[in-house]
Amino acid sequence: MHHDKNAPALDSALVWFRRDLRAHDHSALFHALKAARQVWCVFVFDRDILDPLLERGLRTDRRVEFIHDSVTQLDAALAALGEQHGRTGVRLLVRHGHAAHELVALASALHVQAVYANHDDEPAALQRDARVRGLLAGAGIALHTSKDHVVFERSEVLTAAGSPYGVFTPYKNAWLRKLEPYFVKAYPVAAHAAALAPVPPQVACALPSLDALGFERSNLHALKIPVGERGAQALLDDFLPRIDEYGRTRDFPAVKGPSYLSVHLRFGTCSIRTLAREAWARQQAGSEGARVWLSELVWRDFYHQILHHHPRVVGHCFKPEFDAIRWDHGKHADELFAAWCAGRTGYPLIDAAMAQINQTGYMHNRLRMVVASFLTKDLGIDWRRGEQYFADHLNDFDLAANNGGWQWAASTGCDAQPWFRIFNPVSQSRRFDPQGRFIRRYLPQLAALPDELIHAPWEARPVDLAAAGIELGMHYPAPVVQHDEARQRTLDRFAVVKKKD
Repeated sequence: MHHDKNAPALDSALVWFRRDLRAHDHSALFHALKAARQVWCVFVFDRDILDPLLERGLRTDRRVEFIHDSVTQLDAALAALGEQHGRTGVRLLVRHGHAAHELVALASALHVQAVYANHDDEPAALQRDARVRGLLAGAGIALHTSKDHVVFERSEVLTAAGSPYGVFTPYKNAWLRKLEPYFVKAYPVAAHAAALAPVPPQVACALPSLDALGFERSNLHALKIPVGERGAQALLDDFLPRIDEYGRTRDFPAVKGPSYLSVHLRFGTCSIRTLAREAWARQQAGSEGARVWLSELVWRDFYHQILHHHPRVVGHCFKPEFDAIRWDHGKHADELFAAWCAGRTGYPLIDAAMAQINQTGYMHNRLRMVVASFLTKDLGIDWRRGEQYFADHLNDFDLAANNGGWQWAASTGCDAQPWFRIFNPVSQSRRFDPQGRFIRRYLPQLAALPDELIHAPWEARPVDLAAAGIELGMHYPAPVVQHDEARQRTLDRFAVVKKKD
């Protein structure tokens, strides 16, 4: 008997989409299409994730809408891939329920032999996947997972001694040394898409409306935030002609400097391999901007491997000795935190940045560092409160990067800002928004102040404030804290770790 060595090993498989909402260059989809004669695809609107949002009254969440719209595009993209191979009736199967239950029920109903998914190294996702693996095994179905979300994951980049890196620059150098074309090559999904199978008539696949999930439309479309794989491609096409300038423009929030792809990386509507490949090719051709942008992609991998090796960073300082720091608590701290959240601190750059996140779900990267430093080092408030606020409000919220960024700013993390280096919010404002263009966009009440006064209105003479139609405390708050005094309190606060340094 002759065995065709290229024949599929499996009769059928199911691909479970999660944070990878695209049909092209997709690791799990590629592996399933190569391994099985017929392949179905599923996305679950997971009630374990969505119900807590609804219980907290967050019926309008831009991320849920972004996912919903991206899933709609994914469904169409899979149908189109099927049709290119003459397979009509290919659809994305969509479920709304508890992921583990829905997935196992569907895999059993379809009689598949294996489920394919991409790695997700967040602690809650690992627990979910372990549970799913056990339930599937009980039904005689295998779960195969693979790397997709980062260029290098887990233990792929280690020190010579075989331990994970805790400092960024040596990690980056090792990452770049390891990089070869193989690691950023696209998975050729389309070449194998003939294995995509039409949905059997007895299996429901309809995509529930946003309303049926319990959510309402947000201002996502009013903000013109591009969604799905098409949106990601449009942003990339817009960014690549500007990438050479990235190193010079990325720190100025009033300038169109960033790629704005972070939400697409978060939900996998673009492939990290595509982005790294484009950046690497341009860096090799001598583009300084591409070199800086590639370094940002390396930071992302770095924080993901930190989360993998040190899951305790969720809720604890990366450096355990920093858990001894006493942050301010109580009524006054709560009032200061509320002022920070609402953009009422009296520091215009801080307040404009908070207006940006509150109105759009986006915050410019330089401003993320400045407002995080302000919360922890000017207001003396625990970084975990800021981390949670960002987790609730950022469209691109990603546990690994958000935690890494907050611990960096608070000086409790790996390779963090040294604790005695404290951003001055006014000098940051003068340096990165010199004409006050960003401040005026989000704080129109300050628009009439001249450029040199807009960064610190409390330093303006009464006659200048009057000329701009501003009364401090009425049209705009007085500063909730004096930076120099706050700075000294922070140096005192960190004295508990100074003894050990």
